[in-house]
Amino acid sequence: MSDVTSGLQERIDADLKQAMRDRNETAKLTLRAVKTAFMQARTSGDAAHEISDAEAMEIVRREAKRRRDAADEFQRVGAADRAEAELAEYAILQNYLPQQLSEAEIEAIASEVIAELNVTSMKQMGQVMQAVLARTGARADGKAVNQVVRRLLTP
Repeated sequence: MSDVTSGLQERIDADLKQAMRDRNETAKLTLRAVKTAFMQARTSGDAAHEISDAEAMEIVRREAKRRRDAADEFQRVGAADRAEAELAEYAILQNYLPQQLSEAEIEAIASEVIAELNVTSMKQMGQVMQAVLARTGARADGKAVNQVVRRLLTP
C-alpha cells in the first residue's frame, strides 16, 4: 500500500490489527473483507490507482448493505444463526459510516422535495427518490428513503 492511503483506510487497518490482537474473529473477518474490496477497487480498470475517502466510504456502505440484505434473506429462510452473524458484521461496518438520518429527518427532506417538485402521484416517485437521495447522500439508506417516499405519496 502506498503512502497516499486515506484516513478511513488507515482506521480500518488499525482496527484490523486490534481485532487480531483481541482475537475478535467477527471483526477480523469483516475488516479483511473490506480491505479485499479496497484492493479490488484499487486494481480495477485500466491502471491501478489509489482510492479516495469517498470511494472507500462507498465501498464500506456497499459491504454493509450486503450484510444487511444477507441477514434479511437468512431471516426469511429461517437461518437465524447465519442472520445473526451477518448482523454482527453489519454492526461492525456501521462504525465506519456516517450517522444515519432518522425516519423523521428523512420524512422532512422527502416532504420538502415533494413540495418543491409539486409531485402528486406515485408515477413521479423516481424523481422524488433521486432528489431525496442526492440530498441525504450516505446518511440515509435507499431502502429507508423508498419506504418514506412511498408512504408520503400513497393517498
